[in-house]
Amino acid sequence: MATQEPSMDQWLAEAKATPEAAQCGMFLTHNGVVRVTPKAQVREGVEGLGDVAQVEFSYDAAGVDAAVADALTWPGVHYVRVWLNEGALNVGDSIMYVLIGADIRPNCIDALQKLVGKIKNDLVVEKEIYA
Repeated sequence: MATQEPSMDQWLAEAKATPEAAQCGMFLTHNGVVRVTPKAQVREGVEGLGDVAQVEFSYDAAGVDAAVADALTWPGVHYVRVWLNEGALNVGDSIMYVLIGADIRPNCIDALQKLVGKIKNDLVVEKEIYA
């Protein structure tokens, strides 16, 4: 793994210590990990690719920073933190962590889904290497 994974306990403690925490009624985390099943098989039913051995992972750091700044303008969102791994990742390695703090559950859930979608769809490059 390319970089040290963050501690969600530490991230939550730090988030709850910010002035914005008083406005947050919910914090949600996302931890994306490398799975053995190819993305095309899971999403599109494509068979015969083999098992994933590794994923070559990179991302647009400036784009992620801009996406985080944008997320802080969404309804009810008061806290956002993102960590992305990089390099050759093995099955079970973490790809990303996202922490969202928002005023109410629907805003928090919507923001987490929207931000993770933006990152995954527009800001990362994942190349699966099959066994």
